Amino acid sequence: MFLPVRVPVPVPVPVPVPETAGETGAVFAGVSGTGRGTGTFTGRNSRTRPSIPRVAVRLSCSHLRVDVGGLPAIDGLTLTSSGQHVLLLGAPRALFEAAAGLRPTARGTLLVEGRVARDAMRAGLAASAPLDPPLPTDWTIAEYVTWSARLAGHDRAAAASLAADAMERLQIGPLARAGLRKTGHEAKRAAVIAAALATGAATLLVEDPAVGLADQTAHGLVRTAMRALGDRRAVVFAARVPLESPLALAADEAIVIDGSHITAQGPPAEIAASERTLALRVHGNVDAFRRAVEARGGRALVGPQAPPPAHVRVELGPLAASDLLRIAAESSAVVIELRPLARSFS
Repeated sequence: MFLPVRVPVPVPVPVPVPETAGETGAVFAGVSGTGRGTGTFTGRNSRTRPSIPRVAVRLSCSHLRVDVGGLPAIDGLTLTSSGQHVLLLGAPRALFEAAAGLRPTARGTLLVEGRVARDAMRAGLAASAPLDPPLPTDWTIAEYVTWSARLAGHDRAAAASLAADAMERLQIGPLARAGLRKTGHEAKRAAVIAAALATGAATLLVEDPAVGLADQTAHGLVRTAMRALGDRRAVVFAARVPLESPLALAADEAIVIDGSHITAQGPPAEIAASERTLALRVHGNVDAFRRAVEARGGRALVGPQAPPPAHVRVELGPLAASDLLRIAAESSAVVIELRPLARSFS
């Protein structure tokens, strides 16, 4: 959530909290403000473990464009999620930033829980856990997680309870009094997820916390995080993950994105098993290529019209992957990229 802050609270060291992850300062798990020393608190009380209805995550966008540095990182993306725990693979980071309210959209719509992304954060419907955001290094883990709950609008007692529960779930309770400056990388990432949990939001948007960690460390952190998110709705953004990863095992829906197009959507195991389904980028006479593939027993689905190259999903049937290159040449088309969908889970 991104709440404006107004009411002064006595504290020893104010730390600025920006509204975008790219600015200097601390970022609170989907909560932004002007610092530790101020806050708008509604004083609302909530139970330590909020009752979250087990319904699908509502993440959707239509003809979405998101720019980075004045250029489109996403242009024309349309999707609607239908799972409670969604694994979103291959999307540019700009999609996470826009869904978390950290980056504006240039065109189209992007909704989280039926609300414009930033409004969903401000309303407490969702919270985010970015990968390695700036942290207030003079604070302890407990202070960071607790202030995330306070900035989400919870009173002091409720915030302390929510923070304690979140740290217990992420197994960082013994490190609660440890300073963030001296805390290891794994514990910092766990603290960011705990801070998102402590807001009490029903839906969490999480960047893959395993990035760059050693395999054993990454597996332990991800397993713990997925257990912690068990009673929340969640969308996890990742490049690709092994099918045996806790990220994939916990997901009831995976959405594979290639650029600004969806190449697959469904249960992770089904996508991983589709070894004879390929995602292609094709220049030239795409319609002739599609007809030729289908005439030879395959199935070709061409993505929505967009600037070339066209995105084509091919179910090979009796064909071999090498046949597609020959068919393209015969159809005045050129295949510039070809990859199995199952590779998203490797």
